[in-house]
Amino acid sequence: MLNAHNIAVSFGGTTLFSGLTFRFNEGERIGLIGKNGAGKSTLLKILAKEIPLEEGSLALEKEKRIGFLKQDIDFEDGRTILQEAYTAFTEIKQIERKLEHVNTQLAERQDYESEIYQALMHELDELSNRYQLIGGYNYEGKAENVLLGLGFERRDFDKLTNTFSGGWRMRIELAKLLLQENNLLLLDEPTNHLDIESIVWLENFLKTYQGVVILVSHDKLFLDNVTNRTIEISVGKLFDYPKPYSKFLELRADYKEKQLQAQKNQGKEIKRTEQLIEKFRYKASKASFAQSLIKKLDKVERIEVDEQENSVMNMRFPVSVQPGKVVIEAAKLGKRYGTKQILENVNLLMPRNSKIAFVGKNGQGKSTLAKMIVGEIEFEGELKFGHNVQIGYFAQNQAAYLNPTATVLEIMEESANKTNRTKVRDMLGAFLFKADDVEKKVQVLSGGERNRLALCKMLLNPFNVLVMDEPTNHLDIASKKVLKTALQNFEGALILVSHDRDFLQGLTNKVYHFKDKNVKEYLGDVNFFLEKQQLENLRAIEKKDVSSKNKKTKGNESHEVAKQKNKELKRLQNKSKNLESEITKLEKEITEMDASIFENQSNLNSDPNFFEKYTDLKKRLDTVVEEWSSITEKIDDCS
Repeated sequence: MLNAHNIAVSFGGTTLFSGLTFRFNEGERIGLIGKNGAGKSTLLKILAKEIPLEEGSLALEKEKRIGFLKQDIDFEDGRTILQEAYTAFTEIKQIERKLEHVNTQLAERQDYESEIYQALMHELDELSNRYQLIGGYNYEGKAENVLLGLGFERRDFDKLTNTFSGGWRMRIELAKLLLQENNLLLLDEPTNHLDIESIVWLENFLKTYQGVVILVSHDKLFLDNVTNRTIEISVGKLFDYPKPYSKFLELRADYKEKQLQAQKNQGKEIKRTEQLIEKFRYKASKASFAQSLIKKLDKVERIEVDEQENSVMNMRFPVSVQPGKVVIEAAKLGKRYGTKQILENVNLLMPRNSKIAFVGKNGQGKSTLAKMIVGEIEFEGELKFGHNVQIGYFAQNQAAYLNPTATVLEIMEESANKTNRTKVRDMLGAFLFKADDVEKKVQVLSGGERNRLALCKMLLNPFNVLVMDEPTNHLDIASKKVLKTALQNFEGALILVSHDRDFLQGLTNKVYHFKDKNVKEYLGDVNFFLEKQQLENLRAIEKKDVSSKNKKTKGNESHEVAKQKNKELKRLQNKSKNLESEITKLEKEITEMDASIFENQSNLNSDPNFFEKYTDLKKRLDTVVEEWSSITEKIDDCS
């Protein structure tokens, strides 16, 4: 489908990568991986033709379409979520406008025998056939399914897009891309703004995607569940394996081991040859032999072992002082913004050393409760802290807490005290800020670098209860692994808001699920929670199925039945319009013949077939009216 040959890109005189050659084929779902700054997002922009190539070539098969999930979204004001989603169906919406125009013209015209009228009828037939062929009768249901899968509620559909946050607007943009059925789908961190339920839905959607999917993600489990090929960009080179991420790591390690062994064996052979050359090059009888060895050695292609960027941050969360047995106790907590109730009657008892995950759809109150606990916002109810409790807090928008005009070093020194100020540079080094990096201003740091700086800054103040809201945002897979290990070794209490299943696995011993203003407790890690959720969802579906069998109302019909009904309704409505036009035409002809009978009696003799035609027209009118009446009843049944 797409061929790339020897492509290269550089910034500011520094080569990001060069000599990259690859091909993407139908049905491939490729995980594009590498450390932050390796060039993953840049490569996606090159494939989307948003960045020009400096060298090499790209060739896309004719009539293949590319869809690219951009970070900058520009929606037209005044559209609802549904209206914005419908813009994905460009041709369908165009045909709808044409159908409306043609039907209006047919209703206004009375020249039923004219060439123009017949041409309009022909155009109507062609448009209706094309409309059906490209899914015009089921696109609305399709759009609703995708929006629901990405976490929207039906009550959201008629709300304007500009009333939603950036994360939710990104979901609308993702929905449009999925609905467009592009041949090549480029997704840069598609799970960043999704909750666990929506991520699972997206996984299942992408597994059956017909085109090529290329995605950049730091979500290991998402990569394993979706992809069937992995491409790594590392130190300007490309490593390509037809396997998901975890299997790729095994093969990559095995390949490097073989490289090392081959390099070692080649080194021995080169050394032996060099010894022979040194031994014989000054002997006249062996000089020609030595020269042949020299030429042979010059032609040897030296085996190079692929460099790997293994540098990762080094972190540990020490407990400040031992707190009491219960660190947090809450009763009947609630929070509302104006008339909107976010949380209601929440109770919480958090023992020392417990590790709790907050999960649930966005907007259900996870971050709100975290902010209530750390004292950032006011609330209703009672919240008590145990003896010696000291809270450390990592906010979801932690970068906003960092002065953009300050340097990395200044950020740390401003928060340091007398006991740890001398350790600031060592701490920054452990978080991969080396040498001149500490003089960089915050505003030029990448998202991953800002997160690392915020984590490093946290360690300057003592704590024994840690509240973290989406700490893995912008962190690469290696950095997330280091953070997870540090949290596993943390001996204090932990509250973790996260949608990253791989990060949560084995990290927490309790899950709080936020839904409909309430919090439900699950005693286990995220896998236990997901299993329970799956069972609860199956029971809900079974209950709904039983209910649908007992009720025949429209509200209880399955979505598939509703889709078919909608399709049939559209067909019947088009047929009804055609019949109405024919009835109008027949009635006009009969009226004209009636006038001839009464006004031009003498002229009837000139047409011996007049009354036969008159009778046929009346019979045809009766047949068409009867058919129209039957279709009208069917339309009423479908409505």
